[in-house]
Amino acid sequence: MLIQAFFPSLQHNRRAALAATLVIALALAALPLVLGMAGNRWVRMADFALLYVMLALGLNIVVGYAGLLDLGYVAFYAVGAYMYALLASPHLMENFEWLAATFPDGLHSSIWLVIPLGAAIAAFFGVLLGTPVLRLRGDYLAIVTLGFGEIIRIFLNNLNAPINLTNGPQGISNIDPVRILGLNLSDPLEIGSFEIAPVTLYYYLFLLLTIGVIVVSIRLQDSRIGRAWMALREDEIAAKAMGINTRNVKLLAFAMGASFGGVSGAMFAAFQGFVSPESFILMESIVIVAMVVLGGMGHVPGVVLGAVLLYAIPETLREIAKPVQLALFGEEYIAPEALRMLLFGLSLVLIMRYRPNGLWPAPKHGRSALPAVGAATATATAPASAAAIDSKVAS
Repeated sequence: MLIQAFFPSLQHNRRAALAATLVIALALAALPLVLGMAGNRWVRMADFALLYVMLALGLNIVVGYAGLLDLGYVAFYAVGAYMYALLASPHLMENFEWLAATFPDGLHSSIWLVIPLGAAIAAFFGVLLGTPVLRLRGDYLAIVTLGFGEIIRIFLNNLNAPINLTNGPQGISNIDPVRILGLNLSDPLEIGSFEIAPVTLYYYLFLLLTIGVIVVSIRLQDSRIGRAWMALREDEIAAKAMGINTRNVKLLAFAMGASFGGVSGAMFAAFQGFVSPESFILMESIVIVAMVVLGGMGHVPGVVLGAVLLYAIPETLREIAKPVQLALFGEEYIAPEALRMLLFGLSLVLIMRYRPNGLWPAPKHGRSALPAVGAATATATAPASAAAIDSKVAS
């Protein structure tokens, strides 16, 4: 299924598909070991790239599948992070005596509880956001969701009085790392004389979660509800006329997209060991939207590519900008951060100029299977066909 989505030309060649799967699996498994030769900071970048892939795939459900522009998606990331921080740190014990008496050994939540709980709580906030904006579209929806994201950040920044729930701008520290079957991912794993660093252990955990998110995204795309989202994206009035309950479909899109953000936020808190409101600013939401749009809206492989490139390239420039300038000119003319953002912005302009549909856009339905004479007609009728197929998706 994954190979069919990423490499459609191999779907009828089982041997080639199996070979491609094995090659990709081996490459992903060996990646942190290769990057670790140059320092753990490169493996750490790969860890964060996987977190951003999960975030981008979650937003892709809202923006790419359902066509609902959400500029406050980072709020669900924050909800998941603070959920894990409160359930896996001594913060609540120090501020609520009754909790300390109830749990004398402290709250040390298991990952098997954290992941579904993070998804559920973030989905609840997704419905909370979606309910009042059901009638909004376009720019108005973007403005309201942007405000929702800022409201969540401001709440987190100020909920330290009169009851200290989030510790305000100081954030929450001493967060427990992930433990799986007695294995503490913050400690190196020794296998004989070979030692696996903690950042590498987190990489494999994030990789498994990312693959799970990709599988769910692809299954949703090909399901009846996925086709209902796409009909909603193409024309909401036509979708409603065909019997689709647009209210429920929108709320489900917000909830499903938010759940991925909640899981990613929980893993971010476990990985960092510290969370604060500064990690969930508006710029984070804008970057995640850029990953979806520039990768290819509604296309899972394109979104994955956009997330990896838009995170990895700027971070790589941050690392190499100063050494390259010193090697070429003997001194540093432009600060690495300024050069990073300059090249980042330039790359966005060039991509939108020469690849307006994204780096890896979704294939047009009907073009490959039909002769050239009928291709234009098939392309024009594709949205109507998608709506007709799902005319039975109702309340």
